[in-house]
Amino acid sequence: MSDATEANGTTGDAEAAGPGRDSAAGAGAAQGTVGRHVRVVLVDDHRMFRTGVQAEIGQTARTGVEVVGEAADVDQAVSVITTARPEVVLLDVHLPGGGGVEVLRRSAALMADPERPVRFLALSVSDAAEDVIGVIRGGARGYVTKTITGSDLIDSIFRVQEGDAVFSPRLAGFVLDAFASTDAPPVDEDLDRLTQREREVLRLIARGYAYKEIGKQLFISVKTVESHVSAVLRKLQLSNRHELTRWATARRLV
Repeated sequence: MSDATEANGTTGDAEAAGPGRDSAAGAGAAQGTVGRHVRVVLVDDHRMFRTGVQAEIGQTARTGVEVVGEAADVDQAVSVITTARPEVVLLDVHLPGGGGVEVLRRSAALMADPERPVRFLALSVSDAAEDVIGVIRGGARGYVTKTITGSDLIDSIFRVQEGDAVFSPRLAGFVLDAFASTDAPPVDEDLDRLTQREREVLRLIARGYAYKEIGKQLFISVKTVESHVSAVLRKLQLSNRHELTRWATARRLV
């Protein structure tokens, strides 16, 4: 069974296997889910994390949440979402193939469907400004971090299904400030020089991935990875991956 539909994986990245317990989405614990039902697709490139989320929220009789599909990259996500037509998609921001923003772009017609709208809730480890603003501008209804508790995630899913906007407390003020102004948020001119794929490679390099691992993550050759790294270093006027890592960390891109 492929990553696009598999509900229970036994292998994957060493990243946390499910939502944490040390913060909330600001909505309180999920209550009154009996009698409510929502169909959800999980989109995350780490199988272990998907498995943890599935175990945490996917007991439909208890939570009211039915996980109807999974995906690990952009193409899989678009295919599964189009086929399954869930009410809510839990969407990671950093995905092979173009990231969460690309999934949103290719799902615009589904989001705009007046009869059966597909709504997106970003679920990411990142709290970087460009990631939050990017997916919200792309059409996501909310953004919560992976430290959210299982009960709060369930509550957030139902709120998004109902059309509410949901944000982790530490992000809510930032999002309101960014969109309250008629002016566009500050643009990082250096980062703006990079293509979407170059940004993906930059983040993985900064996280310590080897070229071979990056190629596997993004479904590209090692030679292509090397070309992207060279382009990034040239555009940012950096000398090596250590400088690149410091640059990315200073901008909270890791």
